[in-house]
Amino acid sequence: MSQPVRENPKSTVDDVVDGVGYRDAAGVATLTFDRPARANAMDLAMQARYGALLREASADPAVRAVVVTGRGRSFCPGADLGLLDGISAGPTPEADRHETFRDVLAAAFTPKPVIAAINGGCAGLGFVLACAADVRFAAAGAKFTTAFSRRGLIAEYGVAKLLPELIGRGRAADLLLSGRTFTAEQAFDYGLVQEVVPAEELADRANAYAEELATYSAPRSMAIMKDQLRHEPAMTLEDAASTATALMLESFSHPELPEGLASWNERRPPNFPPYERTR
Repeated sequence: MSQPVRENPKSTVDDVVDGVGYRDAAGVATLTFDRPARANAMDLAMQARYGALLREASADPAVRAVVVTGRGRSFCPGADLGLLDGISAGPTPEADRHETFRDVLAAAFTPKPVIAAINGGCAGLGFVLACAADVRFAAAGAKFTTAFSRRGLIAEYGVAKLLPELIGRGRAADLLLSGRTFTAEQAFDYGLVQEVVPAEELADRANAYAEELATYSAPRSMAIMKDQLRHEPAMTLEDAASTATALMLESFSHPELPEGLASWNERRPPNFPPYERTR
């Protein structure tokens, strides 16, 4: 039995709106930061569009994995500093601005795996976007910096939680406090990125990885694992094991298990059903 071809209703050509392109094919959605006039720096419209597109991909049963990358020589160098022009010490911004983290961290909140293909400069807000992804590949020589301390800012949008979980507290403190620039090769040594590949191979490598997830990994399994990775590290070992055991026993009653076993026994790709999270 061969793997059925998944139909994708959207165009396979990037549709760029508010500085973010979107396309999907073979179960993989690709979001591309595409604001060449500002080297992919992110303004509020671009930030909102990014969050909306990730939520749209999350709701699309044809999409099983997501790749996030940048067009040109930059991934995302951070927020458009023009947004800070004219800002001075004063009242806290309106309350709804406090919820913008939901767009910035949309990759962490979506039940689908998100792969960041970091093609170039990754700084500030762009650095947070990369940290919120599940897996990171980087082009050889790409430059990274947290940048916040060198702009008089703080560790924004939860990166003070995300970064220590990825690379340890000591290294995270170094990168946040110094705001120094480091390379993709150093990021690999730190454990921040999983692979460094030649720039011309980055898109193909990230897409191949995403297609492998889309083809062979059960959507429900990946969604629940993302929840586990978010919640279980804060638990005691006993509580984490108890929670995981309950989830394991529940999984026995879902169709993914018999299909996973059948595909293994029959030496064919699995045909897992789409998964819609209900909680």
